[in-house]
Amino acid sequence: MIYQNFARRCVLVVCLAGTGCAVDNGKDSRAAPGGDPDVAGITALIGSYAKSIDTADTKLASEIWANTADVSFIHPLGHERGWEAVKTNVYMKLMGETFSERKLAVKDIVIHAYPDTAWAEFYWDFVAKLRSDGTTVTTHGRESQVYRKIDRRWRLVHIHYSGMPTTGERQGF
Repeated sequence: MIYQNFARRCVLVVCLAGTGCAVDNGKDSRAAPGGDPDVAGITALIGSYAKSIDTADTKLASEIWANTADVSFIHPLGHERGWEAVKTNVYMKLMGETFSERKLAVKDIVIHAYPDTAWAEFYWDFVAKLRSDGTTVTTHGRESQVYRKIDRRWRLVHIHYSGMPTTGERQGF
């Protein structure tokens, strides 16, 4: 148990280095589901994030993301740095221009909240229709999101997503 707590805190420090986060007094959504206002707020933001992807809505996305140059989004097609790059390359080009319809369904959300920083983990299913020929595309994956409290509001500052784990021999290295 001591090792798990130590390991969890080490991961937090590595993931959030330089954000001024406090490592003490962490709240894990598995330990206190629904009762913590920070966890509830971030859960709502994840729902809004999914809606912003479904609608490719940059206005809604701008209410979720921090509007700063240090935000980032790592995905299989690239690495966006700064809100303007996320807005243009993920929302406008990838979601808006590539797909005519989108549906992002999130599940198994776990949120780790601290006074000024938090991270969320979840799995997702994405179904979309290609604008070019109407073909349906279905993908499944997992995502981690990092949040920072700015002016007493949680704002998304980083996403890293990938496909599902590989289980075949000699895969996933």
